[in-house]
Formats: sequence, structure tokens, C-alpha cells
Amino acid sequence: MKLYTAVINEREELLAGMSDGIHAFLLSSIGLHFSDMNDLISHMTAEQRDAIEKQAAIELTDEATAAEWKNQENNPAIVALESITLCAPIPRPRQDVICLGINYDEHAAEAGRFSEEAFGGERPYTIYFSKRVSRAAAPGETIPSYQGLVDSLDYEAELGVVLGKDAKNVSAEEAKDYIFGYTIINDISARNLQTRHKQWYLGKSLDGFTPMGPCLVTADEIPDVQNLDIRCFVNGEKRQSSNTRYMIQTVQGAIAELSAGMTLQAGTIIATGTPAGVGMGMTPPTFLQPGDTVTCQIEGIGTLTNRIC
Repeated sequence: MKLYTAVINEREELLAGMSDGIHAFLLSSIGLHFSDMNDLISHMTAEQRDAIEKQAAIELTDEATAAEWKNQENNPAIVALESITLCAPIPRPRQDVICLGINYDEHAAEAGRFSEEAFGGERPYTIYFSKRVSRAAAPGETIPSYQGLVDSLDYEAELGVVLGKDAKNVSAEEAKDYIFGYTIINDISARNLQTRHKQWYLGKSLDGFTPMGPCLVTADEIPDVQNLDIRCFVNGEKRQSSNTRYMIQTVQGAIAELSAGMTLQAGTIIATGTPAGVGMGMTPPTFLQPGDTVTCQIEGIGTLTNRIC
């Protein structure tokens, strides 16, 4: 099941993707009213989920079904995804996004070459940091370049993990039962701020630095989260191409390690790190400029595209 947040008639609405991959329907059209995606994640019942999945499975090309939908092309409950303005699936995260740093071996090597002081050294334990997100940037939204403040704007395609219930003292084996779904995150980074301040919070947290989307894919749709192709393109040029199997710390391992000492609330978003191929790893380093278009793709989830302004 793919869930979306979109602006329709100047209101944020929740939608579910239909089986054709082209259309979606408003959850309100089947009597489901959640205030936002966080509310849905925390309070959706099994019966409500079944109702969404049943409606999403309807084939719009079936003549009998078409009659049932009463001229579905003019049905305001059904929309073409390309015709609506998508938001990030979780536009306003409840807390900072938890991020894993240097979580792919080849990215660790390229980061160390860029700045041994900031990124080098032994890492016997997973690096965790947080990223301030007052509002996640939507698919298609422009990302500010902060000319005069940022001179080394970079991209990082990452798998985002969203928890569906509170997790505390969860084992790695149990962790999969706490995952609601997955999305794509572009962990936009200001390298000069990240290295200058000797920690990563400021350089990762400027407004607009967390594009997310295009949807939230429920966990049951992803058979093996540690075997997903992940790519990033800048102006059509492939920069990153890897697979989540190359993560140093796994998704379930991160949930277990984090929940051993803190309560991870339902709706918690975890960004699981980026593979090699970022701008600071190129020779010479090649950073984003106004007018550049960045496209992140993850198998089974979709495509997230943003332009730098």
C-alpha cells in the first residue's frame, strides 16, 4: 500500500495509491478521517487498513468496476497522481529525524578523503545524529542553496524508515514488527557548515534540507529491505548507484540499538545513511548549484525529484 499526502482544493488530504499505479483515492471518500499521516500511523486500526487495501485493489479498467464507481474518471474521490500537488508523506515530523552517518563502506572512504578531520578515523560503533525538520520538503519543491552561507551544497539519497508503534528495548529480530513503512529522503547537506562546526546538526538542518517522498510504502510491500537498489542522479547524470545490502548497520539493527536506551515513538523517522557518489567524493568535489535537478530513486518506493534554487 502506498500512502500520499497531497494538497487538493487548498487542503492537505491523505490518499492511497490504486492498483494501476497511476491513480489514488482520498481516504475521506471511504469514511476515514485522520488529521495527518502521523495520526494515521498512530491510530489506524486493522479494519481501517483492510478497507483501504480493498479499495486500492480495485481495477479501474474493469467494466463492472467502472459501473460501480459511477464514471470513475469524474469521481472526485479518485485523482491522477500526476495531476495533484504532492507533499512530503509526513510533512511535519513529530521529532527530529534520526540519521545514521557513514553507513556504507564506500561512502566512508570518500568522506574521509574529503575531510579526514571531520569524517576519518575508526568507527567501531554506528554514528547517529539528528536532523531538525520543521517541515519536510515536498517532491518537486525547490531547495534553497543559501548563497553566501553555504558554498558546498550536497545530496544524499537515503532510505527512510518510519515506525508504526512505540519501540523500547526491541531486539533486532523483533524490530521488523515495529516498522510501519518506508520512504525516500534526500539528506541535503551543507558541507562547509558540517565540517566547520565539528558536528553535523547545523549543516544538515537548514530549512528545506529534508526532501521526502513521493509516498510512504507500507512495510508489507517490501519483502527484503536489505536488498533495494538505491540511486541518485544530478541533471540526469548518475552519481549514486548501490543497494541497501551494503549498509554497515542494518535497519533492524539500528532500531534495536536505538531503542535499547530511548523510546522511539510511533511516527519516528530514521534516515539510514547514503552510499558512495556524493558531491564531496568526486574529483574534484562537485557541489550542487542553483538550477540543478536532483533525482533520488529507491526500488519499490519510487522517485523523488527536487531542483536547487
